[in-house]
Amino acid sequence: MADLRVFVPTPLPEQLCELIEKLEPRIELVRDQTLLPPQLYPGDHLGDRNFKRTPQQQAAYEALIDSADALYGVPGQSGAELGRAARANRRLRWVHTTPAGGGNQVRAAKLAEEELQRITFTTSGGVHAEPLAEFAVFGVLAGSQNLPQLLRDQRAHTWGARRPVPLIADQRVAVVGLGGIGRAVARKLSALGVEVVGVHRRSIEAEGVSRIVPPEQLASLLPDVDAVVLCLPATDATRHMLSRTLLEQVKAGITVVNVGRGTTIDEEALTEALIDGRVGFAALDVFEQEPLPTNSPLWELPNVVVSPHNAGTYEDEERKIAELFAENARRLLDGEPMLNVVDTVEFY
Repeated sequence: MADLRVFVPTPLPEQLCELIEKLEPRIELVRDQTLLPPQLYPGDHLGDRNFKRTPQQQAAYEALIDSADALYGVPGQSGAELGRAARANRRLRWVHTTPAGGGNQVRAAKLAEEELQRITFTTSGGVHAEPLAEFAVFGVLAGSQNLPQLLRDQRAHTWGARRPVPLIADQRVAVVGLGGIGRAVARKLSALGVEVVGVHRRSIEAEGVSRIVPPEQLASLLPDVDAVVLCLPATDATRHMLSRTLLEQVKAGITVVNVGRGTTIDEEALTEALIDGRVGFAALDVFEQEPLPTNSPLWELPNVVVSPHNAGTYEDEERKIAELFAENARRLLDGEPMLNVVDTVEFY
């Protein structure tokens, strides 16, 4: 008999199910692909939004959820469905969330304290760090090279005047949040010669970071940096960390990059700063409301790149999540500390 019964309530290709079974043979990985929506693209953890289960299929789906010790993914990527599962299944002891920011799904479940104590929640943190860091480097470089002006000239068929551009190696960049993503950003920027200043709640070892300051000092830092990269989770403490007040104090023409969560920037204030030139360029992969509403002025601003929360999606994403899950299953069964455990106070 298997030591851990795991149900997969979210789309996962069969070859990756088999990989998990190979990596950790002590688990029983239960799945029924007929009960899951087809993926629209590799790494799609929600599946076809038009997929509907029959009442009989829904009953079978919930019965499998309620028979599991652990779940690979949050049912329907929904906090409400996770809450139902936690209440209905007293044997449930572990849920792995496929997003790196899976703490938001746990928060949305509105679980009782007993449920938060009984169930361990883990995320896919770290899996997306490298591609997100590459997007961040792109954003800093695009701002430095004045990409908006190049595109304006190109679309107008104008051979623009020669103008000096700053060397990336002469720039100072603030990386806000030194988790897995922030550390990857710092490492890549530092390799290009950038002076990286980290903003983090505590002092840690971070390759490529010249110094670390606490978030309380962000206001004094922003007038002295050429770009700011936000790599923060969505918590009460990080909401609008890049606030209207701080955006009034930035170095003129600063570049803003966000690869964390959209709620960490006051989006209305950022829009105003982009219009009046206080912010010269923004590369945004995340937004306060997603999908970004069609009437958002960010769509039309020439000095903004809108990425549809896609910068962390890459070819090996699903395989790396599967490998992470298998490693955490091994740790759980062997009594070792698990990776990426969600803080159920701040939910990150």
